[in-house]
Amino acid sequence: MHNLGFALDGAWRVLLAGLALGAGLPVLFALGIRSLAWSTGGDPEVRDSGVIAPTPRPSGKVLAYLLFGTVVLGVLLGIAFIVASGFGKALSFEHIYPTIVSKH
Repeated sequence: MHNLGFALDGAWRVLLAGLALGAGLPVLFALGIRSLAWSTGGDPEVRDSGVIAPTPRPSGKVLAYLLFGTVVLGVLLGIAFIVASGFGKALSFEHIYPTIVSKH
């Protein structure tokens, strides 16, 4: 009975990591594209003199660049993890920033 609990606990952790790392970055990228499109403005208004350009939203661009930066950071951390393990090292988050350290 304990083996089933251990297996379900491990499966839950793998599912959570897969969703965060596998689907999380594409979702953040899609939200960045969406907020970049939102930053250009809404539907144009039509008045008597003609079409008025939509009002741009600078906060959408800021949000988009933050999301794109998060995606790039995630990709770079993944590459650093792969390279570090290839050299027999480990990626440590002991400090605020990640560092490559020797395996103990």
